[in-house]
Amino acid sequence: MEEIRIDVNTQEPKRIAEAKRSSELCFKINHTMPTSPECKRLIDELFNNTLGEGTVIHPPIFTLLADKVKIGKNVVILNGFQCMSAGGLTIDDDTMISLNCTIATNNHDFYERNIITCKPVHIKRNVWIGVNVTILPGVTIGENAVVGAGAIVTKDVPDNAVVVGSPARVVKYLNPNKFPKVEK
Repeated sequence: MEEIRIDVNTQEPKRIAEAKRSSELCFKINHTMPTSPECKRLIDELFNNTLGEGTVIHPPIFTLLADKVKIGKNVVILNGFQCMSAGGLTIDDDTMISLNCTIATNNHDFYERNIITCKPVHIKRNVWIGVNVTILPGVTIGENAVVGAGAIVTKDVPDNAVVVGSPARVVKYLNPNKFPKVEK
């Protein structure tokens, strides 16, 4: 996967506008009654009305570039979700993300700190991410995987794996035949 490099001193006007739009909408969402129709409308607006059917996001949330985020059907994201999404984030169907999770698709170059280095994150179908998990740039979480509470995910997680720790490591594999059959 190719790294994208962005010089923060010479950002494109489109990127600056999206960062402003996303930041302002997150502020409005986080200061609106969370169960209100207004809050749902603002969340839909934040993600450009691209959220999959049945997806629920509980504020507070923060993402700086919501146009780089794609979220599938029947996804549940609990309170405290933070996303640095310059590299792109895809969350597939039927995923659950617990409280206070952070996904970072970007970092800074170690030597040229005004350069943001970006790699996409992909969370595949039917993943369960526990409380206080951090997922770093370039990571793919495999289908049916479970990421244990407090894990820091620095590398890809295989399908059906359970990972825990910092850095996250595989502790067991789940039987893929035990999951309910899903029509694709």
